[in-house]
Amino acid sequence: MSSRQDEDERPESAAQRSERRGFLKTSVMAAAATGAGLLAAPPAAAQTRDQAPPSNTGGRGRRYVIRGGAVMSMDPKVGNFESADVLVEGKKIVAVRPRINAGGADMIDARGRIVMPGFVDTHHHMFETAERSFLANGMLLDDKSGSPSAYPNYVGHILGGFAKKYRPQDVYINELFGGLSQLDAGVTTVLDVSQIHHSPEHSDAAVQALIDTGRRAAFGFFEGDGRPGAKYPEDARRLRSKWFSSDDQLVTMIMGGELHLGEEVYTRAWAIARELGLRIAAHSVGSFGMRPTFEKIVRGIGGVRLGPDNMFIHMTGMSDEIWKKARDAGAQISIAFPIEMTMRHGTPPIIKMQELGMEPSLSSDVETTMAADPFTLMRSAMTMQRMIVNQMVLDQGSGEPPDNWPKPAEGTPPLLTVRDVLRYATINGARHLGLDGRTGTLTPGKEADIVLLDATALNVAPLNSVPGAVVTLMDRTNVETVIVAGKIRKWKGRLLGADLGRLTRQLEVSRDHLFRQMKLKQDLFAYS
Repeated sequence: MSSRQDEDERPESAAQRSERRGFLKTSVMAAAATGAGLLAAPPAAAQTRDQAPPSNTGGRGRRYVIRGGAVMSMDPKVGNFESADVLVEGKKIVAVRPRINAGGADMIDARGRIVMPGFVDTHHHMFETAERSFLANGMLLDDKSGSPSAYPNYVGHILGGFAKKYRPQDVYINELFGGLSQLDAGVTTVLDVSQIHHSPEHSDAAVQALIDTGRRAAFGFFEGDGRPGAKYPEDARRLRSKWFSSDDQLVTMIMGGELHLGEEVYTRAWAIARELGLRIAAHSVGSFGMRPTFEKIVRGIGGVRLGPDNMFIHMTGMSDEIWKKARDAGAQISIAFPIEMTMRHGTPPIIKMQELGMEPSLSSDVETTMAADPFTLMRSAMTMQRMIVNQMVLDQGSGEPPDNWPKPAEGTPPLLTVRDVLRYATINGARHLGLDGRTGTLTPGKEADIVLLDATALNVAPLNSVPGAVVTLMDRTNVETVIVAGKIRKWKGRLLGADLGRLTRQLEVSRDHLFRQMKLKQDLFAYS
């Protein structure tokens, strides 16, 4: 053993021990004092941010400026700014640039915040809110495996079960509560795929809930359970006249034109939609048996023609012929990445879309099985696509040095980036719903659908990349302020104008009714 080691291992002297104890005591006291300072709340005087929102926002002539935020406009012509202002007057965005002179306008302090367009969800079954997490393991259909994923399942227990038990009042509270929840998460626009139109009263309840939610929505008039008195698709004319006489309103209308209902029904639905000037949305799921009908249509023998007014949801398991016809017709595609991966719809077809030069919008689908916030959707899209492409690239090598990290071969799809999925979640969604002239970007002249995201929060700070922080780090807790058509709907983390306690109790009453009607025991541990 070296002499140095011998020296290090000599016993401490009494003087050395005393000196060490004094040093430790001083260090602990200093750390405690520093820690107390770090963890203590700042004095009230230091909390300078305004606590009250501007009043009467969204009203004619009402002006306010969102000042000093990191602005991500999603419009290449407007650009992005590390620090800029957004001037809003009434419902509209007036200007986006640094240092706007807005004399007399109220001011929203956006320092430390990311200012961007509200998110758009192009497919959400909001009437199912009372069954949230009921199918945490559930698949689309029963595959006879006897597994917890096969039973209960979506078609058997939701569409074929709970949905049949809904009264109009159940439709209303489910739609309202689900809509407010998404608004709280920064989703300012949705396509509500409400397959609950058992009667005109059910339909009216759904529309009223969307209006009362106070966000931008496309009401999807899909089928119900076909009971006597149901008036799908012909009731579209009454609904259009009663609720959607103006095209300049927050809630608009889209026709559901499901191909699995049979040619006699879907041809009527598509014809009525085009008569009324409505866009047409339909599910397209190969594992549900829809592919043969799509093939008939693209070959010209299905009774309808594809067009730019079509939006297809999922597009899993479809042939190359169907894909090329849909692209050439200008049809839009909504992908529900988390649900498709979880419920066995098939692999989300993002690689096929890249091959064809197409881009999707994003949709949450069902809260029976997965959260409906935009951060879940964006991260799911990005990680799923990158998983496939990354493995594709690795497989192009030998797995052994020096070919263990190969250069991607020509034709390999590019990896999705955070900017790609942000585009899917904002402007693509608006475009697919025919609303890109109103929302989807922070563009002067468009309506002010805006979210302010807290970039000083514990899960984000310090801010190093605006797009990166939104997609890879944030969640719904970062959604601080939400504005729809100029009106502030959420302020500093609190949803305005909603008695959430009372609404929660009403939703629970609806849930209890539905479980009783289904003769299912309410057991918090039984179904997952």
